[in-house]
Amino acid sequence: MTEEKTEIERSLTDDLLPSVERRKEGPYALCECHQRIPCNPCLTSCPTGAVSLDSINDTPEVDFDKCAGCKQCVSACPGLACFVIDETYSTDSALVTIPYEFLPLPEEGETVNGLDRKGNFVKEVTVKNIDSFSDNGKTKVITVIVPQEAVHQIRNIEIREENHG
Repeated sequence: MTEEKTEIERSLTDDLLPSVERRKEGPYALCECHQRIPCNPCLTSCPTGAVSLDSINDTPEVDFDKCAGCKQCVSACPGLACFVIDETYSTDSALVTIPYEFLPLPEEGETVNGLDRKGNFVKEVTVKNIDSFSDNGKTKVITVIVPQEAVHQIRNIEIREENHG
């Protein structure tokens, strides 16, 4: 796999990331919306008021000073575009929290394939935990342990067939 970032990875991460200092303080949300469409569940689900929109058609902005990394936006986003990143997990590994709407669910501790935004394999990652925040229970929130160098690439997972036959 090439080390060079794709244009979308570059624009998403360079434009959306908090300062290096803030990234060292703990988890933060990223809203990687690709389109300007009428949508605001990330805004209404945020208990700290960290997500803002100038209008219902704008892409959300995160105030990283207010964001607690609570994962509510991950569960609420119908576009599956919100993620929570924690680069402070360990010196070698970070946590990436993703929305997940497939069955079967992986198990905690299971090794799964970490995928990029296009569904391409990046690295093997380990499922740390699985949460369900929404009332409808359809979108699970899965946190995976990823190598630090892949923290801004991993945006989905794929269960390995040998684990679920």
